[in-house]
Amino acid sequence: MQTEFAHAQAQRYLAQRNRFAGLSAILAATSVLGIGAAITRDEQVVLVPVTAETLTVSSGGIDMHYLELVTRDTALMLLNRSPESLDYWMEQILKVADPTAHGRLKADLVKIVDEQRGSDVSQAFVIRSMLVDTKSLSASVTGTLKTFVGAQVIASQERTFRFAWAKRGLSLGLTGFEQISTDEEQPS
Repeated sequence: MQTEFAHAQAQRYLAQRNRFAGLSAILAATSVLGIGAAITRDEQVVLVPVTAETLTVSSGGIDMHYLELVTRDTALMLLNRSPESLDYWMEQILKVADPTAHGRLKADLVKIVDEQRGSDVSQAFVIRSMLVDTKSLSASVTGTLKTFVGAQVIASQERTFRFAWAKRGLSLGLTGFEQISTDEEQPS
């Protein structure tokens, strides 16, 4: 009788072991599938809403609205400046610079700061239109650039600027900006 009891108990342990082995195999397969899905799936970050649109940045690409908003803010920051805020102005632009372009951008900005420091020359930029290209991570911004000496407007010109961006992980970094067209000065 003890042999039958021992055999029955061994059969229960064997069945229990087989159930645990099956469960372990299922959990291992689920883990492998989950890790595979996590590796191949695009990463996404939900951004704090600053507009009516829902904005996301994913490892698959940059949302057009996000690139437009980043370019808009950077263009306004870069093209609206006065001698009183030059140090802050340069610091803020360098915060959005891509690390690979940081040195070149800083050299360009230092030239502007040196030219403008101690003068009464300010400038203001009003955006009229923007073209965004998410494939090349660039945007062209067109608007009116007004130059002031004190409170007097000395120039008002239609200008277009190109902003180039680089994607690093889930963030954008400014790699360059340039003026791409100049119209004749319009009377103010």
